[in-house]
Amino acid sequence: MVKRLIQHGNSVALVIDKPILEMLNITNETTFELSTDGKNLILSPQIENAQENNTMESLGRINQKYGNVLKRLGK
Repeated sequence: MVKRLIQHGNSVALVIDKPILEMLNITNETTFELSTDGKNLILSPQIENAQENNTMESLGRINQKYGNVLKRLGK
């Protein structure tokens, strides 16, 4: 797929088509890491960080609720 940049105020933007957004499971709220290898622009969604944060929050809730039981099971 070939795309062109479009004028967006004083900047330029790349429009990502809805089928690609759905395929990658990203939205306009998704944050991205932007990097380059000197020749190519690399755009990486940071979905893993959101999933990691959700996992850590879940573990915290589990530990708070079942921490004593888990400690006894570990003995």
